[in-house]
Amino acid sequence: MRYITDEKRKLNIKESPEGLILREDSFKVDHIFECGQCFNFRKNDDGSFTAVFLGKIINLLECDGYTLVRNVSLDDFYDIFYDYFDLGTDYGAIKQALSESEILKEASDYGYGIRILNQELFETTISFIISANNQIPRIKKAVRIISERYGTYLGEYMGEKYYSFPSPEVLANVDPLELREYARVGFRDVRIVETAKAFVDGFLNFEDEKTLTDKDLHNKLNNLPGIGPKVADCIMLFAYHRRETFPVDVWIKRVMETLFIGKEVPKKQVDNYAREIFGDLAGYAQQYLFYYGRENAIGK
Repeated sequence: MRYITDEKRKLNIKESPEGLILREDSFKVDHIFECGQCFNFRKNDDGSFTAVFLGKIINLLECDGYTLVRNVSLDDFYDIFYDYFDLGTDYGAIKQALSESEILKEASDYGYGIRILNQELFETTISFIISANNQIPRIKKAVRIISERYGTYLGEYMGEKYYSFPSPEVLANVDPLELREYARVGFRDVRIVETAKAFVDGFLNFEDEKTLTDKDLHNKLNNLPGIGPKVADCIMLFAYHRRETFPVDVWIKRVMETLFIGKEVPKKQVDNYAREIFGDLAGYAQQYLFYYGRENAIGK
């Protein structure tokens, strides 16, 4: 079964004085941004979400029967955010395939609007280094401070100033102690700077890694400072589009043990079990289960 279209499909989207009106069944803003895959966004007082990607500020508000997309043109939406929101993938078919499992059917129905974001490699790598043994509010705050101190000013929207995430060349020259003091990244300070230097030296290059097997890519990522198996899996899933990858953190381990395995097991066994039962859809299953499990405190 094909899940990804060969060409960009025509969306049910139109321009209006308020912004772009997008009608898409498998698209819900809070599901997308609150399932733990991304940290460079803000939730606004009106319930909308504002995110920064590739130098663009986009705002999305969930309305009755549609999503209002603001601050980007229709051309920019197709050129930049179509791929970012993975709109070329048939999530209806994915959910149908996963629904052979009653548990996955319930989880995917609960998080029906989740789409896995196709994120930029360097920002994703640094963000998930920061995420190690950390909580989402603190990760988001650290990413925001790093962007404000070292990124490029993009403009103001809804009374807030927005900045791009800094380039490897910029972060490679930051004093780690400064990162620790201002961004509160703790022991990750040196790891962030050393990883930025590795990017500058060409250690990772998205195009070059396309031909690597999952195992070889995973091993390569693990050679970077601050990257262990879980962080490597997140980078593979969210930046390299390796959708068969199943990151295992504390939440997903509890969910899998509670709903599928029935007992406590090592993390590696959770990963092996997930790959065996979910196959090449493991990454999608992980996102549905993570959101479903965390929102309903399963296994807590």
